[in-house]
Amino acid sequence: MPKKPTRKSLITKLDKVFSEYIRRRKGEIATCVTCGKKDHWKKQQAGHFMSRKHYATRWDEDNVEVQCSACNVFRYGEQYLFAKYLGTEKADMLLAKSRETVKFPDWEIQEMIELYKNKIKDLS
Repeated sequence: MPKKPTRKSLITKLDKVFSEYIRRRKGEIATCVTCGKKDHWKKQQAGHFMSRKHYATRWDEDNVEVQCSACNVFRYGEQYLFAKYLGTEKADMLLAKSRETVKFPDWEIQEMIELYKNKIKDLS
């Protein structure tokens, strides 16, 4: 009987497939939403407007966009420019949502993994 995956391994898998989807959803060449740098999707990152520590928005497609490593890591996500890109209404909604307490059960995380695997397949 196969061993049940740990919660940590499920979250890692979901992060990986979600990140790939975010970076690929607009084509092979992805554009950083905060500085405009264009590069192959594999060289870009999935930047979060509200930090990944907030599970309510961690895998929210409105909260995550393509960013270059300079903006996402070295300039700490350029949150002000990210908010300008999103617009006030969406940024306020994501801030409020990020403050909600959520705990996704393992089965729901597994469903999201399958959802994003399928979304990636659909891009091909």
